[in-house]
Amino acid sequence: MAIYTLISVLIILASILLILVVLVQNSKGGGLAANFTGAGQIMGARKTTDFLEKATWTLAASVVVLSLLATAVIPRKNKTEHSMIEQQINRTVDPNAIPSLPTAIPSQPGAAGNQGQNQGQDNNGGQGK
Repeated sequence: MAIYTLISVLIILASILLILVVLVQNSKGGGLAANFTGAGQIMGARKTTDFLEKATWTLAASVVVLSLLATAVIPRKNKTEHSMIEQQINRTVDPNAIPSLPTAIPSQPGAAGNQGQNQGQDNNGGQGK
């Protein structure tokens, strides 16, 4: 985890430096080089432009390399852990193992069930006479 954090900080620093270097440059050759055109300068205008161009490419390459390195060292969970869906499937209860409960209350003797039987007998008996 510590190495991932270190690489992330380096990516952020390189990105900020890259932004600053690009903002200093001018697409027409001006920029920082135009500010230092005095006679007693250490680097000439062309050398400043070359330095900024090399710094841009170096910082861009470092951001790409650090990003690839960061993906290689991303902290991952243990491989023994399963996905949440897989855990839920393993926790489900088999429907056949659930006991079935009666859905209706059994009729009591002498209640409506017996009356229907008696009525049926009376009807049959009345037709037979």
